[in-house]
Amino acid sequence: MSELNSRRVHLATVPNFRSLGGLPVAGGTVAPGMIFRSATLGSLSAADSATLVDLGIRRVADFRTAGERESAPDVLPDDVEGVVFDVLGDQPSSMAASLAHIGMPGDDSEMTPEAAAAAARGIADALGEGRGIALLQDSYRQFVETDSARTAYHGFFAALTEEGEYRPTLFHCSAGKDRTGWAAAVFLLLLGADEATVLEDYLLTNVDIMPMVEPMLAKAEANGLDPEMLLPVLTVQPEMLGAALAAMRAEYGTVEEYFVRGLGLEEDRLRVLRDRFIAA
Repeated sequence: MSELNSRRVHLATVPNFRSLGGLPVAGGTVAPGMIFRSATLGSLSAADSATLVDLGIRRVADFRTAGERESAPDVLPDDVEGVVFDVLGDQPSSMAASLAHIGMPGDDSEMTPEAAAAAARGIADALGEGRGIALLQDSYRQFVETDSARTAYHGFFAALTEEGEYRPTLFHCSAGKDRTGWAAAVFLLLLGADEATVLEDYLLTNVDIMPMVEPMLAKAEANGLDPEMLLPVLTVQPEMLGAALAAMRAEYGTVEEYFVRGLGLEEDRLRVLRDRFIAA
């Protein structure tokens, strides 16, 4: 785990931020300083903005829905391009796009205690006894199966393999765990990382996301919800990623076939991806 931890960059206003550089893949490691993942940049401070620039990041890929972007627009440094790849445009009410509101049934000043308690019971009924994880597994399958997801991930990987000078890229969604987690997993698998490496990076989110999750859990508890019930859906679980991997393999067989047939990208781009991002 120490090798993975060394990839972290602490940003006070951007949780769950880390580089993919240095992870072991076929023939070497992911090249450093080339690609990063995080949660939303909606509250990016001036100091953290300067850090992004210092890291060499010149493009930010946003996987969020229109509603998410409108409620918390990215704050980007000058000379950093923002591009949108809306993964859940076909399913804007998908669980993966709704997590920011979990545990917060409303503005306490506008809700009676009875109404807040009823809202809390509704959330518990929806998410308790493993139902929340099952809903997120459905979201992960949507990452593979829906038109908006295929279009979004096509655009993302096309940007990573574009001709000309590559611009180091940060990609994110709201929490940086689900849509972002799938993008990172596919990226690493395409470079030949083994599944243990992919899963270890994926699960590192459960540590790095806590500055975002802890206030949500406190709010949930104040509203009468059991934080232990919410924690599994506000973090990541192996069976969530497993649902997307199973859907991909059922339809396409391999990650390479998903890249070519599912995302509609030329095989030559796979060579470009590996040449560009693998350091011997």
